[in-house]
Amino acid sequence: MEFLDLIRTFGALAVVIGLMVGAMYALRRWGGGWLPVAPAGQARRLSVVEQLAIDPKRRLVLVRRDSREHLLLLTAEGAIVVEAGHDA
Repeated sequence: MEFLDLIRTFGALAVVIGLMVGAMYALRRWGGGWLPVAPAGQARRLSVVEQLAIDPKRRLVLVRRDSREHLLLLTAEGAIVVEAGHDA
């Protein structure tokens, strides 16, 4: 294998790895909300109504379960229920 072929091979590998990392970043950043979660034909009981980024490490999320809404504070350490169980 010539030196130029070796450079091309490693360059192509770097591009593929970069595309994979970019795709993972995009899914993490903008969420995979378009991915199907509930089986086809079955009503979804859980949904994210709204979310608000407070800072890069904290986020408020309003979640609806059946007809009730719960306000959660998501942090790097875990989740905290701020307000729970109000009818929507």
